[in-house]
Amino acid sequence: MKSRLKAFGLHFTGSLTVLLLVLGVLYLGWYRWPGWYLTGMLKVLPVVVGVDVVLGPLLTFIIASPKKPGRVLARDIACIVVVQLVALSYGSFTLWKGRPVYYTFDGRVLSPTQGIDLQPDEIALAQKTNPELAPHWYSLPRWAWAPKPDDKTFNAIRTSAVIGGYDVTAMPRFFKPWKDGFPELRKKLQKVDDLAFFSAKGHKALKERLKEQGFDPDAADGLAMTGQGTPLLAVFDLKTLEIKAIVRAD
Repeated sequence: MKSRLKAFGLHFTGSLTVLLLVLGVLYLGWYRWPGWYLTGMLKVLPVVVGVDVVLGPLLTFIIASPKKPGRVLARDIACIVVVQLVALSYGSFTLWKGRPVYYTFDGRVLSPTQGIDLQPDEIALAQKTNPELAPHWYSLPRWAWAPKPDDKTFNAIRTSAVIGGYDVTAMPRFFKPWKDGFPELRKKLQKVDDLAFFSAKGHKALKERLKEQGFDPDAADGLAMTGQGTPLLAVFDLKTLEIKAIVRAD
């Protein structure tokens, strides 16, 4: 039993260290609030943790018999580690593709544009026509205004989006600097009760949380922030249009 526990402890420590390193880089770079919430990161995370920190060391505990020859034990543990690395690579790649590259204002709401939304041809076109706001593999999340293009182009994009294509928020060639959208953004700010993205229960929860954080729940300073799951409320400073808080409704 002592040898099994030792093998389990070493495997668990190594697995946890590698996982924390990978997740730490992703979190600090791309998934800080509200990134992890709006992109649904928590749906992937339990699988990665389960395989790499729970299942792997547990299997090592089971197979680490003191009666087993060292060479055989090393082979068995190596097989477990390979499976762990494959699972970690898949999970890390999924999180990387789902990382928020932009937070956009499209004239209606705020929303994240994830790496998986950016098609190679769109990236190349943006790098050619809009290099200042074009994405790169190393790009950290940026705030951008995604205004509607001319009517003919917008109608084509909207038609494509209806049948499963991508919206303008996934086309950085059309993006403008965040502050350029402030006049339009200011027009869209509303009171909590006027935001149709939230249920009656959500309105109530938001107003309570706004009071707790020292904000006026009846001020017209909010905008919905949509993504995967329940939308969030972004609260703006009415003078500077700086985002003062991002509040959950669930």
